Amino acid sequence: MSSKVAVSTLRNPALAPEGHLKINWVKAHMPILSQLEKEFGKTKPFAGHRVAMSIHLEAKTAYMAMVFAAAGAEVYLTGSNPLSTQDDVAAAVAENGVVVHAWHASTPSEYDEHLNRTLDAARATLLLDDGGDLTYLLHTSRTDLAEGLIAGSEETSTGVQRLKAMEKEGVLRFPMVAVNNAYMKHLFDNRYGTGQSTLESVMRNTNLSIAGKTVVIAGYGWCGKGCAMRAKGLGARVIVTEVDPIVANEALMDGMDVMPMGEAAKRGDVFITVTGCEKVLREEHFRVMKNNAVLANSGHFDVEIWKPDLEKLGGKPVTVRKNVQAYSFEDGRRVYLIGEGRLANLAAGDGHPAEVMDLSFAVQFLTHLWILENRATLRNEVIPVPLEIDRRVAATRLRALGVQIDELTPEQALYLESWKV
Repeated sequence: MSSKVAVSTLRNPALAPEGHLKINWVKAHMPILSQLEKEFGKTKPFAGHRVAMSIHLEAKTAYMAMVFAAAGAEVYLTGSNPLSTQDDVAAAVAENGVVVHAWHASTPSEYDEHLNRTLDAARATLLLDDGGDLTYLLHTSRTDLAEGLIAGSEETSTGVQRLKAMEKEGVLRFPMVAVNNAYMKHLFDNRYGTGQSTLESVMRNTNLSIAGKTVVIAGYGWCGKGCAMRAKGLGARVIVTEVDPIVANEALMDGMDVMPMGEAAKRGDVFITVTGCEKVLREEHFRVMKNNAVLANSGHFDVEIWKPDLEKLGGKPVTVRKNVQAYSFEDGRRVYLIGEGRLANLAAGDGHPAEVMDLSFAVQFLTHLWILENRATLRNEVIPVPLEIDRRVAATRLRALGVQIDELTPEQALYLESWKV
């Protein structure tokens, strides 16, 4: 057992055996990370570096943290959402050389304390953020800890939005790589991961059918595309709401109905928000919803389904099933909210499939190696993931699956590079 267990902030260290089972299971289904652990566990390229991570603390993220540690890093890990931390996994990863400050269902003050403890303990040279909470602290109340930071990475769409706003205002204090925007992240994680895990959460927590229902998807980015695809495949009629006319046309061409939320709210049986914006579902929508409508959010923060308006109309929620709360309106209607309006697939589920997160976390690991190799040239801006990292992860995945593809012949390569016929 690592000596670092003693300095971790855990709900119950005795839960570690259950957490080890979860980590071992996902490890067996994450061949790219396993290969990276084997390769860089020998060379230790992160030796001497301290990595601060704020991410949804469950088995797959725990394994990624362990791979960083195996490659020589000192890893300091906290959650990026109060409800997505799994206490058994937190206890297990703390026994594998990672310092953990997180527990499930932390209060807002406890959550902030865990973030700050992570920054204090790490004095990080590298940052891995999911949603931007650590980044925010390093630009506000903890600017003293930003000086020694080489660079960082951001895992999710919401965090990248915040980073771009900081870059636009000229206040970004260190380089940040937008891992969310890498091809091998958003094309798979956001689409197939969010799609499967969100619908899985709705079904698991309600024990209700998707087939035959009308599912309203708010936002048709990659996460929204994934949720719409899965709902349609399960037999639902799918409505998409959008603010971008280009994306709305895409939804139409994909066979979805498109309309404003004011109209969709009257028709939906299940609502899934994936916009990254606030107040997507609010009082005017709750007032016209069907009885027994189910509400789920898979955006990073719990602001898309506006809970103050739910309480205004339905009072304090009542738990009717694990992870499901009911709001009862004066006219007799009830609506159900999954996971307190936090990420339904993580706050009320196990998150994305292991094979999908293998891609995203391989991108994260290789991005941090790239940061170290290119640190002298990095500027305080939002940086795209180099295409060679995407290609390496993609090729490794195909090899792991035993899939072969064609290669261009020299003549074909020359043809594509030439303007002459």
